[in-house]
Amino acid sequence: MSNNRITIFGEVLFDHFPDGSCVLGGAPFNVAWHLQAFGQEPFFISRVGQDRLGDSIRSAMQSWGMDLSGLQLDRAYPTGTVQVSIEQGEPSYAIVPEQAYDFIAADELATAQSGGLLYHGTLALRHADSRRTLETLKARHKGALFMDVNLRAPWWNKAEVLKRVGDADWVKLNHHELQALHPGTGDINVDMRMFRAEYDLAGLVVTCGEQGAMAVNANDEVVAVAPVDALAVVDTVGAGDAFASVLLLGINQGWPLQLTMERAQAFASALVGQRGATVQDPRFYRSFVDLWGLVAAAK
Repeated sequence: MSNNRITIFGEVLFDHFPDGSCVLGGAPFNVAWHLQAFGQEPFFISRVGQDRLGDSIRSAMQSWGMDLSGLQLDRAYPTGTVQVSIEQGEPSYAIVPEQAYDFIAADELATAQSGGLLYHGTLALRHADSRRTLETLKARHKGALFMDVNLRAPWWNKAEVLKRVGDADWVKLNHHELQALHPGTGDINVDMRMFRAEYDLAGLVVTCGEQGAMAVNANDEVVAVAPVDALAVVDTVGAGDAFASVLLLGINQGWPLQLTMERAQAFASALVGQRGATVQDPRFYRSFVDLWGLVAAAK
C-alpha cells in the first residue's frame, strides 16, 4: 500500500429501490468502501444523523474495517436518503434535501491530513456548510485533488462546478456531464482535449456507459477502454463509483494510465453484475486484490 493515504470527502446515504430494498451508498462512500476492500485504508469524511440509519452506517463501516474517525454525528439533521428508480435501464435519483452530509463541520475535521489524493464529488457541495468545510480541507491538503462530477438536478450550478474543476488535478465525469459543462464540437476526443487544456488538468476521465470510458492526460494522449461483449448487468447503480475507486488506486500506486483504465473498466464491469453500489462479500474483491498484486488483502 502507498504511504500516501487517500482522503475521501462527501456524502454517505441509503439508496431506496422500487422493490423496497435499501442499499448503503453515496458516491464518495462507495469509493471509500471499495478502496478499503483493496487494502488502502482511506480516510472518509462525512456526517450522519443520530438515527437508525446513521447507526447502520457506523456498524457497516466498523464491520468492513473502515476508520470511523472522520464520520461526524449530527443531532439536528437525518442521515441521507435517496429514492432510486430505473428508467430505460439507467438509474434516476430523487435526492432528499437538508441531510446530515450537507452540514459536514470544519471545526470537527481531524487535524492531520495526508499528502495523498483528496477526492470529492459535487452533491455534498450543494450546501454552504459542507462547501466551506471542503475549502478548509483543501487549504490543509498537500497532495493532488481528484474531483468526481455527479450532476444531480436540481442540486448543481454550472459556474460553481467549473470553479471547482479549476482547482482540481484530476476530473472524472460522464459524457453527458462533459456536454453539460463544456458544449463543444460533438467530437468527444476533441472536446476532452479542449476541456483538459482549458482547466490545466493532469488527467480527465470520461465514462460513456456501455461504450466504456476514455481518458486524456497532460501529454494530450487519449486512452480508451470498453467492457466485454455480452456483459451481464443487474443494475448500473454505482458503476461510475467503482470506476473512480480504481482510478484513485492506480494514481496512488503509480500505475500507467492505460493499465489503470483497463483495471477500472474490469472492476466496474464486475460491479454491474451485483445489486446496488457496494458489495459486502470480501470474496468479490479477492480476485482483483490477487491479480493486481496489492500488498494488503481484502477483508
